[in-house]
Amino acid sequence: MRDADFFRHWMAAVAASVEREADRLTELDSPIGDADHGSNLLRGFTAVVAALGAQPPTAAPGEVLQLAGRTLISTVGGASGPLYGTLLRRTGKALGESDEVSDAELRAALAAGVDAVAQLGGAAPGDKTMLDALEPGVAALGTSYRAARVAAENGALATVPMRARKGRASYLGERSIGHQDPGATSSALLLGALADVAEPEGAR
Repeated sequence: MRDADFFRHWMAAVAASVEREADRLTELDSPIGDADHGSNLLRGFTAVVAALGAQPPTAAPGEVLQLAGRTLISTVGGASGPLYGTLLRRTGKALGESDEVSDAELRAALAAGVDAVAQLGGAAPGDKTMLDALEPGVAALGTSYRAARVAAENGALATVPMRARKGRASYLGERSIGHQDPGATSSALLLGALADVAEPEGAR
């Protein structure tokens, strides 16, 4: 069972991953976006860690993720804030008010969060967006957290030959082909951080 501390540790692990990879995310965003994906997410998840640090330790897992989502929406510019914020808020809402949640409940909640992202962005797998990492990653959670990490990373890599159909990159048409999607890449970081917290290296 996973309690609120687990979810705080997950958000802290995401923040650490984004800090390490911020320059790479921005580099990926430069040819097909606004060259600010890394800096935007770094600002957002730094704010998330600060907000969670001020939250009562008795908060439920769902409350942790809903606060994280609200914080991202209020601090991250562009499309990333609403999309990531929606993912975490909807996941948190689906978890309800329970003090502890099972891995199966977390998988179902994340699937609801991914569905909400798809609705908000009007995108589907194959459109060269964060969904290309989130959908296979969350689906693979039924196998293991490590499988989810691998599936999300492979999903991000698979965006390279795709032509973008949604978002800023879609304006480039054929020129979007040959570039890895930054949103899919950061989504793989999100699920990779979840795997690190759920299955620490020493426990594998």
